[in-house]
Amino acid sequence: MRKNNLKTIVNFLYEVGTAKNIVRSHHQVINWSNDTIASHSFRVAIIGLILAEMEKADQDKVVKMCLLHDLAELRTGDANFVNKFYRVESEEKAIYDQWKEIVGGKKIIFLLKEYNKKKSKEAIIAKDADILDQIFLQKEYLSHRPYDFKKWHTNHEKKLKTKSGLKIARLV
Repeated sequence: MRKNNLKTIVNFLYEVGTAKNIVRSHHQVINWSNDTIASHSFRVAIIGLILAEMEKADQDKVVKMCLLHDLAELRTGDANFVNKFYRVESEEKAIYDQWKEIVGGKKIIFLLKEYNKKKSKEAIIAKDADILDQIFLQKEYLSHRPYDFKKWHTNHEKKLKTKSGLKIARLV
């Protein structure tokens, strides 16, 4: 392994560490929220692990997708629903730039492309895990302040594609 490549890896690992500091975009409207890209990705990975087992899918692939699905946001930022109407996001470029010089990076780039297409069984499960984390998070926020959780929950529940994801959502 070349010394320059090791420096690139070290710099990348420092960048990954910033995920614990990047508060997610819903903090703009729920200013008492403390959810970060790191905390979100961790729970999404745990949910994905369980869903993959329930749906008889490749757990390793799902967990990798879940763990890495928002890593590009370290460079692009986490845009909320309204922000996305007004800005151009280059997630694919961020993924490529983050991983192109990292050992095994080509595999990760391919994996994240698969995730973003949302066509494979594993990508669908990983996306359901992402949505379920949002449902859990909103339920947690409900304990802080009243708002229309049922409306929000119903809207997100409609996005779920797996039977297991729907079963879990209906119990939240």
